[in-house]
Amino acid sequence: MKGTKIVLGVGGGIAAYKAVMLARELGRRGAELRVLLTPSATRFIGAPTFGGITGRAAITDLWDPGYPGEVHVELSEWADAMVIAPATANLMARVCAGMADDVVLATLSCMNGPRLLAPAMHERMWLSPATQRNAERLQKDGMQLVGPVRGPLASGESGWGRLAGAETIADAVEQAIATARAPEQARPLTGRHVVISAGPTQEDIDPVRFISNHSSGRMGFALARVAVARGARVSLVAGPTRIAPPEGAELHSVRSARDMQSAIESLVGDCHILIMSAAVADYRPAEIAEQKLKKADKGAEMRIELVKNPDILAGLGAARKGALPVLIGFAMETHDVLNYARGKLRSKGADLIVANEAAVGFGRDDTQVTLVSEENDEVLPPGSKLEAAARILDCAAERLEAAEASTTKS
Repeated sequence: MKGTKIVLGVGGGIAAYKAVMLARELGRRGAELRVLLTPSATRFIGAPTFGGITGRAAITDLWDPGYPGEVHVELSEWADAMVIAPATANLMARVCAGMADDVVLATLSCMNGPRLLAPAMHERMWLSPATQRNAERLQKDGMQLVGPVRGPLASGESGWGRLAGAETIADAVEQAIATARAPEQARPLTGRHVVISAGPTQEDIDPVRFISNHSSGRMGFALARVAVARGARVSLVAGPTRIAPPEGAELHSVRSARDMQSAIESLVGDCHILIMSAAVADYRPAEIAEQKLKKADKGAEMRIELVKNPDILAGLGAARKGALPVLIGFAMETHDVLNYARGKLRSKGADLIVANEAAVGFGRDDTQVTLVSEENDEVLPPGSKLEAAARILDCAAERLEAAEASTTKS
């Protein structure tokens, strides 16, 4: 995002403090920021707080002396995009009503570039009919909603309404700008069905324990975001994750490896590109205890018998008919990465394996991967997961085009 200009608007909710983390993340990616606060936001966070992050204190009114003209007009012309985080229920309602009585709303109303809102509120407020109508209206008016996600709320309860993570919101801003800059004809996946698996799976031991891994799902969600931007119909099969699903993707939430297998098999019939980026558990407990296992029941040691889970990628590779769909797998390793990836390419019947080390994969915004195919190994430079996703989908589209051309000739 180097050289990108972003206006960050902050609404008056308890999650306002998280806007500082979003400002830091956007700045880390190279964006230049201007931060605006609603009057209510100043009750939760001070304007000078953003000075150390962006080099400028936040603007709190429409008559800021630092702007000789109209601040909202100047900033809307300066910015490539605007994002509001958090966007409260009240703020969303005011936007829907066309109000422009503070510096945040006035600037939003002037923006020609991408406009994104990251809602955050109590679950009952988010699920209220009025807020849901407003969310739908905002999207019809061309704004993109990022989240909210499910998780712990300020009230101590848990549910929908939690602000999406800083990395997730920054990903959405980055992709929105890239999409706005790309010409309409640069949507090579229009009319295509792309199925993507993402995140970890969870294999129950008893009602309170399970086996899982450290996968965040961010790579799969980045792939889904880019695929949607390129015009694809995207089915995202995701294990448990707190990441907000990309707008426009059809989310299928699953828990276990067998759940994921069933969901993918129900979708693969008409798909053109299938990308298996999920970190699927290789084993599951042979039996799931009906009650929580107690230490007293097992003595000094607890032994759990594990059985193999279905190898979803291998099963899909073996069942392929003809050249379609394009099948892409992932190989996350701790050592000897490329040799393992080449072996996986052959044994799974995939067209491409995306190989990376665990140290530069799990839970991070940036990554470095190698695309392993029968033809060659393409080492991608270090970059964001969105950048890696873009190149992976480039390769998928090229293979799909070649396969269809070959089918047509035959």
